[in-house]
Amino acid sequence: MRIGELARRTGVTPRALRYYEEQNLLTAERSGSGQRHYPEDAVERIRLIRRLYAAGLSSKTIAELTPRVVDGRATPELLQRLAAERDDLDRRIADLALARERLDSVITGASSNLRTGAPCPRGTDA
Repeated sequence: MRIGELARRTGVTPRALRYYEEQNLLTAERSGSGQRHYPEDAVERIRLIRRLYAAGLSSKTIAELTPRVVDGRATPELLQRLAAERDDLDRRIADLALARERLDSVITGASSNLRTGAPCPRGTDA
């Protein structure tokens, strides 16, 4: 498939797809006229790349890990690295959950004050 179709099917811009190629995250064959042609499995690969980016991994880390994640073969070193990435992700999730709880507390307190007519507290420690 050509770059425009892959972009439409994945919701990723053609510019991002070219960037993924530059970072060795994605490969394409070239036609005689230089057009990129991607295999059908590129759709799922893009989805994996996007999930790994969303998890906070760098393009360098994704480039190193993706081939093993795709083919399912892993070395002990890779498993250790994946476990470290997962642990970091768990820490970030916990931090985000705490931030959400604090926001909920402020929202609940402010909503309660609005209903009762009490002034909203200043300088809350959120």
